[in-house]
Order: sequence, then structure tokens, then C-alpha cells
Amino acid sequence: MLNIIGIGLSDEKDISVKGLELVKNSDIIYLESYTSLLQVPLLTLEKFYGKKVLLADRATVEQKAEELLLKPAKKQVVSLLVIGDSLSATTHVDLIARAHEMKIPVAVVHNASVLTAIGATGLQLYKFGKTASIPFTHEGYEPDSPYATLAENHSIGAHTLFLLDLKPDENKFMTVKQAIEYLLLLEKKHGKKLITDATLVVGCARLGSDSQKIIAGKAKDLLKKDFGKPVHCLIVPGKLHFMEEDCLKQFS
Repeated sequence: MLNIIGIGLSDEKDISVKGLELVKNSDIIYLESYTSLLQVPLLTLEKFYGKKVLLADRATVEQKAEELLLKPAKKQVVSLLVIGDSLSATTHVDLIARAHEMKIPVAVVHNASVLTAIGATGLQLYKFGKTASIPFTHEGYEPDSPYATLAENHSIGAHTLFLLDLKPDENKFMTVKQAIEYLLLLEKKHGKKLITDATLVVGCARLGSDSQKIIAGKAKDLLKKDFGKPVHCLIVPGKLHFMEEDCLKQFS
């Protein structure tokens, strides 16, 4: 049996009752540790669950999934804990497909995700367009895809959510400031006036936690703001309803 369980965005208590029951009945438990960051130490989870929790990096969930997750799940109950929702990352969907091919029963338990928690900004969820990621760049790798997604969403007046890169194994997490700087760099390259110093943007940090931070303002002003600990995300709003405008004022 393979369980894929969303455990929410903040701490050990965000897991659902259904998810907790499955965890307590598991033989092997992994915490997927590369798509997001939990706001509490691993030991806190273990104490709350009463179970040993192993960290699963990208290689565990992708290249080593058959050896470490799927084959054991033929004889034991294996649970993969996912920060946020269980199926927000495409790798988890692929894992389910592989389990089905191996005739392994799969249970999926959903939870809150950044894709829904952004509603805390007051922006209406149904008005968001495609979500884009902003990666850490290096020489020879400076992708235009975030700007292309922004352009596509802008053309229909939709909001754009940018998920910011993170490399937990290197303790490296992209900040709102870095994300804005990269978008402004792409603006200089493409010149479509999609984002300038004066563009309204919304920076968010640790959504779903007690310490969440949301600031709305001009891009040039948010460059100066300290959003604190990760994880951060950035929104470039599209066409605003007057109710959305009113909501954003409380974060300015």
C-alpha cells in the first residue's frame, strides 16, 4: 500500500485526521523534502506522529522510487508525506502512475497548498492564470519562461503566481527581492512593459503559517522589504476587481 499524504503548509498539526490515521498505521514513512519547506523541525513531526520519518530528496522520489517506495509498498504500508497538497508536484502524479503499473494500491489525502493559500491576499483564485516558477540561474541558464507566462496571463488580465526556487540541501531559498530582480532583468531583455519599477506586485512569505507575511506595493518598494524566513512567492496581479483592490490596501 502506498499513501501520498498532504500535510499542509505550516506545522505538524496541519495534517488531516484521515492523513494522521494513515501515518500511524504505516510501516515506512518518508517526508518529501525538495519541493517546499516545513516550518517546524523533522523531530517535531516524529514526536507528533509517534513514528520515525525519513527524508526523501528528489532522487528518492524519482530515480530511486521503485527501490525505496514502490517495491516495499507491495508488502508494507509506505507513506510519502508532502508539504502542502499531495499532488501539487507532477512527480507525485507520476509516482501514482508507476504504482498503478505495479498493481500497488494507492491512497491520496489532500491538504492546503500555496495554490489555494494565496487567497489570503484577497485576490480571487479563479482569476489566476498559469503558474510559473522562477529558478536560480547560472551562466548559460537564464530562462525566459517566467516572462512568457507573465505575458500570456497579462494578455487576458489574469493574475500570475510565481513559485520561487529552493534548494533545501544547500540551504538556498529564493527571496521576493531576487524574484523581482530577475523579472526586471527579463523586462529589459524583452521590453514589453509587463513589469516595471512602478508595477503593483504582491510578495508573500510562509503562507498558511502563523508568521505569514504579505506585502503589496510597487516593485521598486518591495525590493527594499525583508520578508524573513522562506518559503517566499510572488504575485503580479492582472486586472483587479474593486474588491481585490480594497483587500490589497490592507497589505500596502
